[in-house]
Amino acid sequence: MILTETPLQGAYLIEIEPIRDERGFFARMFCQDQFADRKIVSTVAQCSTSFSARRATLRGMHYQTPPHGEEKFVRCTAGAIYDVIVDIRPASSTYGKWWGAELSGGNRRTLYIPRGFAHGFVTLEDDTEVFYMISTPYAASAARGLRWNDPAIGISWPIMPLIVSSRDQQWPMIRPMEPRTERFDE
Repeated sequence: MILTETPLQGAYLIEIEPIRDERGFFARMFCQDQFADRKIVSTVAQCSTSFSARRATLRGMHYQTPPHGEEKFVRCTAGAIYDVIVDIRPASSTYGKWWGAELSGGNRRTLYIPRGFAHGFVTLEDDTEVFYMISTPYAASAARGLRWNDPAIGISWPIMPLIVSSRDQQWPMIRPMEPRTERFDE
């Protein structure tokens, strides 16, 4: 595997290194030892999937508050997404900054998202499916989000207009969230 740290400290883009033969290929996607070298949590408590029938469907920007903070491995298994993370760790030098990458069934990339990040994506194709490996079970009482179009964050979504759920349209902007007392490194 090739692990490349993103500009947001602690988040990694993971790419496979396929071993090919006449049948196709074999590749590692998850390696506890390799992750431990970079302080990537490799505990998986829950796996989830999402399916979006239409291109331009936005899901996000979601996170869970402590003590239910999540670390996620996100992979697009069919179709394509533009996957985005926002650093919401108050003490971080990249607080409020975002980063995005295309994940697709074709490029087989995975994004590792540490605790203290909001996460979301927009589908780039119809019939897109996303697979998540998550360190903590979902806790509805801890579910939170940020507005996908917050001008203080300034995410540059690659397509418009977007199909956005009423729930995701109602998340707060990041500015009212400052000052924060939540710690995501616990």
